[in-house]
Amino acid sequence: MTRVFGAAPGLVRASLTVERGDLLLVRGPNGAGKSTLLRVIGTALAPTYGSGAVLGFDLALERDEIRRRTELLGHRTRLYEDLTAAENLRFACAMHGVALSAVPAALARVGLADVAKERVSGFSQGMRQRVALARALLRRPELLLLDEPYAGLDAEAKEIVDAAIAEALADGRTVVLATHDLQRGGTAARTIVMDQGRIVG
Repeated sequence: MTRVFGAAPGLVRASLTVERGDLLLVRGPNGAGKSTLLRVIGTALAPTYGSGAVLGFDLALERDEIRRRTELLGHRTRLYEDLTAAENLRFACAMHGVALSAVPAALARVGLADVAKERVSGFSQGMRQRVALARALLRRPELLLLDEPYAGLDAEAKEIVDAAIAEALADGRTVVLATHDLQRGGTAARTIVMDQGRIVG
């Protein structure tokens, strides 16, 4: 797959296979194409050239099916700042057919039960990342795409991310993790290295 932004390639002839239930670790410097790769897999971006399949669904023709089964947690939390933490999660539940009763446990899991009724606009970046993680886990997606999920988090929150990854793998779900944190991703079944939009290792 190739993804071009104007005249600049963001992803160049990327070809990879990830087995169901595995953790794929993606390494590389800033601007290497890691975020673009995850966004293409998660259908936030369409490939400019090439084709592929995610969870058995065609990346060009069955994007809605992929989105129903995939969650992308990236740099942008995509939260509604005027809503409370709980309201953000309840909105996600309504969008994806998840029981509203799952919200309290999801917030407790990321250590935010005490601020469930507070607006996200008053949260630190680390707290916003926790809310976004709680939202991502609500659906128990078949494929979890994590783009620098440890950025801005304290040690406790990083452990929460690690636990979420371990749980997903134990359930037989698939995780793709892009991170600069060299202490994370040690259980990965496979590691790829990206540079200038290409998979180089």
